[in-house]
Amino acid sequence: MKKSVLIVSALLFIGVCPVSVAASELCAPDNTRVEMRYDETKRPHPSQRLFKSSAIDHRIAMIKSMLTNPKLAWMFENCFPNTLDTTVHYRIGEDGKHDTFVYTGDIHAMWLRDSGAQVWPYVQFANEDAALKDMLEGVIRRQFKCIILDPYANAFNDGPTGGYWMSDLTDMKPELHERKWEIDSLCYPLRLAYEYWKVTGDTSIFDEEWLTAMSKILSTFREQQRYDGVGNYKFQRKTERALDTLNNNGLGAPVKPCGLIVSSFRPSDDATTLQFLVPSNFFAVSVLRKAAEILETVNHDRKMAKECKALAKEVETALKKHAVYNHPEFGKMYAFEVDGFGNYLLMDDANAPSLLSLPYLCDVDVNDPIYQNTRKFVWSENNPYFFRGKAGEGIGGPHIGYDMVWPMSIMMKAFTSTNDKEIAECIRMLMSTDASTGFMHESFHKDDAYNFTRPWFAWQNTLFGELIVKLVDEGKIDLLNSIK
Repeated sequence: MKKSVLIVSALLFIGVCPVSVAASELCAPDNTRVEMRYDETKRPHPSQRLFKSSAIDHRIAMIKSMLTNPKLAWMFENCFPNTLDTTVHYRIGEDGKHDTFVYTGDIHAMWLRDSGAQVWPYVQFANEDAALKDMLEGVIRRQFKCIILDPYANAFNDGPTGGYWMSDLTDMKPELHERKWEIDSLCYPLRLAYEYWKVTGDTSIFDEEWLTAMSKILSTFREQQRYDGVGNYKFQRKTERALDTLNNNGLGAPVKPCGLIVSSFRPSDDATTLQFLVPSNFFAVSVLRKAAEILETVNHDRKMAKECKALAKEVETALKKHAVYNHPEFGKMYAFEVDGFGNYLLMDDANAPSLLSLPYLCDVDVNDPIYQNTRKFVWSENNPYFFRGKAGEGIGGPHIGYDMVWPMSIMMKAFTSTNDKEIAECIRMLMSTDASTGFMHESFHKDDAYNFTRPWFAWQNTLFGELIVKLVDEGKIDLLNSIK
């Protein structure tokens, strides 16, 4: 699990003033005014930045010059380059090829999911900066190596160093940080590699390691459909957290094979309740089709491409049959988890892939009626992990617990919205819940944004920057500048 660092209110200013006060004014605990300089970046000094990109710095300067809200401009500058500034470790590997190890932030390990999401927003600038392109190639190559090492692992060390979770009852190796089987761990690298190829036209990454990794992805997905028994994967941990281990001697809850793929853990690294995790199965459908296109176009491997397309179709058909629930209030909607026996878990978790994020990650049409019904459900108090309070509202999850809203859910609401008023409200909420730090966090208490977890979470920071870049590119600068 990702350990969370709780920042208590006493360590920071306890704000009682609205964010719309003058840019240089905040409230201290005694309600006196203290100065916060929005013209002073929170980025590390240039000499201390782990990776520098002229293209990213240029885009930051350009967008900052367009934004009239000084706090928004300040937060964008702090957040968008956070992955590059603080988590990217680029080098030339022993094989002479580009190699990039990406920390998740305050945990010095590389999650396949997080690293793929963290560098994703920079791909669009790869043709403007050769060094950035090399770094991105290094992330993709490192991810392929990780998958080859163990397709069931979710997080890796920078070498065979061992670590805290070596005592887990599973097939641990010293190169693994953690070995929780999560479908999305194999999906994010495919999404990243496909987008890198489409933007740059570089096919050099699709070599023998790619083919080996892709073969392992296919065989792992097939094994976890569980047609031929439960397979070889098991996981148990000695822990007081129920969702940090699997029941039934490490196999998790039973499923009835139906075409869906088991995910023993969620993107939050929490154990699934019913092991057919619906958002992650949607993600698998999307990336398998992308992989098939690569295999056909670049590798001319029609056999493996056909396998990818067949599996995508099989999972898609199973989703239509098993993942749709007819809710008495919201109508037909997607369940969060199912088991093939007819049981449904109705909720959403903030970590992506989530039900809310389906159009952002999984090629689901944002106007699809079933998605829209699902969207209304997950952003309501009918979702047991939706929280609304004095500081803000959004989706959380059992990883942190009651009343803790994840900014990622607010960002996903904005990414998947077609309503400018709703988007503006999301941005306003993100700005007002940074606890005067200029950064995003894993979660914040619904009634007190100064009670938050993880002061350094690069994925959330970079995702916020990605959202602002997207809105600017879509011509919504007036919308951003209307936010007070």
